[in-house]
Order: sequence, then C-alpha cells, then structure tokens
Amino acid sequence: MPDNVFKYIKRNRELFLELVNGLTIEQLNKIPEGFNNNIAWNFGHIVVSTQALCYVRPNVKPDIEIRFAAKYQKGSKPESFIPQEEIDALKQLLLSTINTIEADVKQGVFEKITPYATATYKYEMNTIEEILTAILAHESLHYGYALAQRKLVV
Repeated sequence: MPDNVFKYIKRNRELFLELVNGLTIEQLNKIPEGFNNNIAWNFGHIVVSTQALCYVRPNVKPDIEIRFAAKYQKGSKPESFIPQEEIDALKQLLLSTINTIEADVKQGVFEKITPYATATYKYEMNTIEEILTAILAHESLHYGYALAQRKLVV
C-alpha cells in the first residue's frame, strides 16, 4: 500500500489542528447559521469516525473502545458546550489514532475485512486501501466544512 494516503491524511489532520489552535473555545463551539454542528464537532467527528471506519465497520476489531464515540458519531450533533479539556483530548487522539491505524496496516491487521459501504459515498469497500481513500475524502470534506464555519465565527 502506498504511504501517500497516510501522508495526506496526516497533513489534512495537521491543517485541521492548526485551524483549531487558531480559534477560541467559544469560536470552536459556535454553530453558524445554516449549520447543525460546529468546528469542534467536525474535529471530534474525524477522530471518532476514522477509527470506526477502520475497525468496527469492517469487523476487524468490532469491540474496540473508541473514546467519545457516541458524542461525535455519524448522525450526532453538539448537544452542549464542548470544553477545552475535551478539545485537548481530541488533539491528543488526532495523530495517535492514525499512527495506530498505519502501524496496524503494516502488521497486516486488515488483511481480512468484511466489505461495507458508507452512507456518504455508497461505494462498497473491500480493502483497507479503499477504506483509507474514503477516509481521506471524508476528512477533507469535514475540514472544508470547518473552514467555511471559521469564516462565520471569527
């Protein structure tokens, strides 16, 4: 598998982290008009959903504990103010989780997966390479939402 996909996922996450670090906790939590979520939620969502897309959905580690899963999973939205401590925890998970996935790919953890399709792209994925490509697109989509939201909260 080409390392490029991890290079781009990590770069996307670094850029997202720069965006988050450049805003106040109030700006991160503000839900702009026309949106049903905020920058903080989009940030948490990529951390949580990527783990689920790699481990849970393809039945690789279906019982893996994913911190903050319920709060940031697909279909959720911010129900309350997201405190700085939680943002800091998500920052810690941002790169550590993708590094774990990368190590698991190298160790062959994903050689046998159960194919599945996401609601967003509706394309059946049969390999970890296809899943990671979808993750890159998905995370870029949420980073784009966050960039648009930034213009409305600063």
